[in-house]
Amino acid sequence: MADHRADSYMFAVALAIGVLAAIPAVQSIGVGYGVNGDALPSASEVVQLYKSNGITNMRVYNPDDNTLQALSGSNIGLILDTDNMVLANLAATADSADSWVKTNVQLHQGLNIKYIAVGNEVPGQGGNPSDILPAMKNMQAALSKAGVSDIKVSTVVNSAVTVGFPPSHGIFDASSASHMPPIAQYLATTGAPLLANLYPYFAYKGDTTNIRLDYALFTSPSTVVTDDNGNQYQNMFDALVDTMYFALDNAGATSVPIVVSESGWPSAGDGTVATPGNAQTYNQNLINHVGKGTPKKPGAIETYIFAMFNENQKIGDETEKHFGLFNSDKSPAYKINF
Repeated sequence: MADHRADSYMFAVALAIGVLAAIPAVQSIGVGYGVNGDALPSASEVVQLYKSNGITNMRVYNPDDNTLQALSGSNIGLILDTDNMVLANLAATADSADSWVKTNVQLHQGLNIKYIAVGNEVPGQGGNPSDILPAMKNMQAALSKAGVSDIKVSTVVNSAVTVGFPPSHGIFDASSASHMPPIAQYLATTGAPLLANLYPYFAYKGDTTNIRLDYALFTSPSTVVTDDNGNQYQNMFDALVDTMYFALDNAGATSVPIVVSESGWPSAGDGTVATPGNAQTYNQNLINHVGKGTPKKPGAIETYIFAMFNENQKIGDETEKHFGLFNSDKSPAYKINF
């Protein structure tokens, strides 16, 4: 996960001016597996915790042998990140992508890899945006060379790459205009989704004057906050997703779906906003909601909650350490009925 505060705040202001029960589609829900904490369970224990709670998808930020071996045969659907530190190498040479695929795909049988995420929130989390598309192309070529045809190659963005309100005015912003439309158009040719980290929490924290907490928490279902040419927005999550969809439309990539690669709410570290109650409310409502889709795109949205564990070694604000559904001893951080 990134520190989304600065990036999300500007979008939140624009967004605001116009203003776990049974899972309905279990195949569309995943949880990110971060490892920046002390005394976290072993990878094999983590896989069992996913399975015992009915969590069918996982995002892996730092693939390593222990994690990938533990996942072998589990049938857990995976997003594998490449790490921004290797982005330039992946872009520069086909050999780098070949080596990555050999190490993380070919040498590990029995994995259910759905997507390879080439770059996470570039450049905010490091890396050069101009490297993303050539790295994606080299990765796609490496998979083809290895005879792998069922893994989609994409990249991860956040809401800061878009501007525009209401959602139908969404476009890729000036700093993204040179690299995002070509990426989006490439995804349209390969059939891969765009992976997006979308956090109503950070948007709300960026403008608590104009954005209501209930709008961010999905707790205003009877209130239409924004009517956008007949698309009625009752929560911020839908508005964030649809703004990204309209940006894709305006980039000539209407066919590209969005997978929400991160969303969540911290349970501590921020007074009365980051509380176990609010975290439980947001994540429970998120799970219940994503099977329905958005006003622009009805239908299940594949979504990954951040994160499986509280991670006490995360840098940044104190809240960054408290996004976990579970504590390091595998006890729930708060009650979630998967």
